[in-house]
Amino acid sequence: MHFEAPVAFLQIDIWGMVQSGGIAELAVLGVLAVFSIASWTVIFSKWQTFRGARASNNRFLRAFRKSSGMEAVMVASEQFRPSPLVAVFDFGYEEVDRQVKQHGSLRNRGALERTLLLGVSEELAKLERNMNWLATTASVTPFIGLLGTVLGIIRAFLALSEQGSTSLKTVGPGIAQALVATAVGLFAAIPAAIAFNYFSNVIREIGARMDDFSMEFLNMAERSFGE
Repeated sequence: MHFEAPVAFLQIDIWGMVQSGGIAELAVLGVLAVFSIASWTVIFSKWQTFRGARASNNRFLRAFRKSSGMEAVMVASEQFRPSPLVAVFDFGYEEVDRQVKQHGSLRNRGALERTLLLGVSEELAKLERNMNWLATTASVTPFIGLLGTVLGIIRAFLALSEQGSTSLKTVGPGIAQALVATAVGLFAAIPAAIAFNYFSNVIREIGARMDDFSMEFLNMAERSFGE
């Protein structure tokens, strides 16, 4: 007897319920579909980006710590280009190179620190790109789905009043059709919310790694070019 509920659920004709919905409900479902497709596109894109960034960061950091000097790191950095640490290194190296060419040594540590902070900030901005779309999807789509449900219920009760019947058999299908919008809204919102929280933690982790690397870069710069 306990298998009856799952079997009944599998027998629900979701597509048929969608097709029998009104224009307003179909429009709501279309908007939710756009949000869901876009958010999943962002999720897969971010997953690949962060996975590549983490792997490249680890390889570049090992090469940086084993290098004999800045010039050797600069040459080797090309093979780790997807790494955010490489971008931070490029910012710092350009400032070091400018000071060394002008003064023969690293004279302005403050300027180098600000340059590294700028590099970290730009890389974080790149990592956070499109994250607002996930946040918007997670917060808005449940309400859009609820709107579709309300419109569907209103349509169901209007049809009920025209038929003059108050039985559950008459009103049940209309309410079930209306609830599809809420289900679709949650289907769009839940993965977006989970992905947003997970990726936010990854961004904080990479940001902390870039801050630590900036300190290592400053130490190497002072050892190599300090007065």
